[in-house]
Amino acid sequence: MVTVLEAKTKKQQKEFLRFPLKMYKDNPYFVPPLYGDEKKMFRPDYVYYDTCEAVYYNAYRGGEMVGRISGILQKASNLKTGEKRIRFTRFDAIDDQEVASALFDAVEKWALSKGMDTVCGPLGFSDLEREGLLVEGFDQLSTFEEQYNAEYYGRLIENCGYAKEVDWVENKIYLPDEPDDTLPRMTEYIMKRYNLHFGEAKNVNKFLDKYADPFFELLDIGYKDIYGTVPFTDGMKKMLISNFKLIIDLKHVAVILDENEKLVCLGLCFPSIAKAVQKSGGRLTPAALVRILRAIKKPKIIDLGLVAVAPEYINRGISTAVSAGLLRMLREDGIEYAETNLNLEDNYAIQNQWKRFKAIRHKRRRSYVKKLEEKA
Repeated sequence: MVTVLEAKTKKQQKEFLRFPLKMYKDNPYFVPPLYGDEKKMFRPDYVYYDTCEAVYYNAYRGGEMVGRISGILQKASNLKTGEKRIRFTRFDAIDDQEVASALFDAVEKWALSKGMDTVCGPLGFSDLEREGLLVEGFDQLSTFEEQYNAEYYGRLIENCGYAKEVDWVENKIYLPDEPDDTLPRMTEYIMKRYNLHFGEAKNVNKFLDKYADPFFELLDIGYKDIYGTVPFTDGMKKMLISNFKLIIDLKHVAVILDENEKLVCLGLCFPSIAKAVQKSGGRLTPAALVRILRAIKKPKIIDLGLVAVAPEYINRGISTAVSAGLLRMLREDGIEYAETNLNLEDNYAIQNQWKRFKAIRHKRRRSYVKKLEEKA
């Protein structure tokens, strides 16, 4: 018999956080989140609780924990889309349908109690969190921004009545087999044609002081119609800036300004810290910090992060400059390859951008959806 309990006590919350760490302890592809960041979910002042409600469930059998799941009522998202949705996230379970069904039943009942009629996911509080269920690429190392899961998860979820809503695909980006100087030439032409130039900053703090606010404005405009996104709150901005300070390197940033010094494009890449946090289980031990600092200083892999373009420049080829910057990093900075992270499979603009490189599609992730019916 499976018993599902809401994780309310300190002990239950600790079990919720540690469950995937135990499940995937010896898995070479699993990359844990930072444990300290995950713990913040259980604080009443957590950054997302100004626009969200959340519930956390643990599943037990015979006194042993066998699964977990979280439900999120993302009010800002529902307000934007006019829908009545609950997101599920942080689903992990042993390969047992009874366990999965009990966990999803708990989330669905909670959704109905909140007046909602649909459950979707895996989606976090925002798209800054890990999202999507891995459905292809189980033998590939996750990036720090992604969650790993076993292959059987998809079967468990689909057996609970969920169906595909969207897929994301991911690529490893290498230098093209043949030298190609088209991108630098195109970038130079576009910059001259629209009277644009690259912005600079002496250090990370000055960069953030100068460009953070306009960058978030561009992100809100450019990402407003993308699946799963929500507007940035002040708390989200503060959290993201704090994270940037830890891992950003200005060599991996592209800032493009117009003749009035207005930001029209900004692209960020991050040194991969996936392997650096694996050994410590996501805890920032002294040894883990040393590994992270080494990974930041001399990265072999970079993770593609956020790109924002002013609406009036979207169809003017300005993203070519971001691609040219990536090409330079691969050529000159000793980078072996870049990870694209999640790109929606029907985002053909971004898919076409990788055609100038040697791109290897190695992962696919999925968000599921289920329409709920009132249960007697």
